Amino acid sequence: MKLGLIVEGHGEVSAAPILVRRLARLLAPTAHLEVLLPHRIPRGQLVKEDDLRRAIELTARKVGGDGRILVLLDADKDLPCVLGPQLLGLARKHRPDRAISVVVAQCEYEAWFLAAAESLRGQRGLPSDLRAPTGFERIRDAKGWLRERMPQGYSETIDQAALTSVFDLEAARRADSFDKLFRDMCALLEVSIPPRPQQSP
Repeated sequence: MKLGLIVEGHGEVSAAPILVRRLARLLAPTAHLEVLLPHRIPRGQLVKEDDLRRAIELTARKVGGDGRILVLLDADKDLPCVLGPQLLGLARKHRPDRAISVVVAQCEYEAWFLAAAESLRGQRGLPSDLRAPTGFERIRDAKGWLRERMPQGYSETIDQAALTSVFDLEAARRADSFDKLFRDMCALLEVSIPPRPQQSP
């Protein structure tokens, strides 16, 4: 089974394959999932129908008839519950013959790190007493929150993949948008959804 990724940021080109492979190992350890090199489109283009259509068409050809497509982007100032279904509708209109998912991170991808902050203690110079901030998905500048706590600052192209490889996937489900990714990956892999952990923020 091939999975094609469509992302918006340079950091996600490296980080997103790591993330989906980790999720696949957790959710469907016996499945053979081939994750293709992500197709990156700047956000301003990704949210336009013609550009999204071209990206979906290109990725659909690469993954083949039984392949899967995952579109991953940040909400920024948009509402994920509005932007996600809108883009999914456009994508499925163009290729209804493919299993497609669209996941929009609330504000930023890095909000998922904040949700699982305790699991990142000591990583990339982060403090040993790091704790998830209150309202982690409402923080508009999650990158800045990390940057302030890392001695060398936060670099999306360097640190995003490194933190993606170690953050606690179960703890990150405290973030609604990450739980959406979790559930969508279950659907793409055709496995049942594990119960969402009950964890205090």
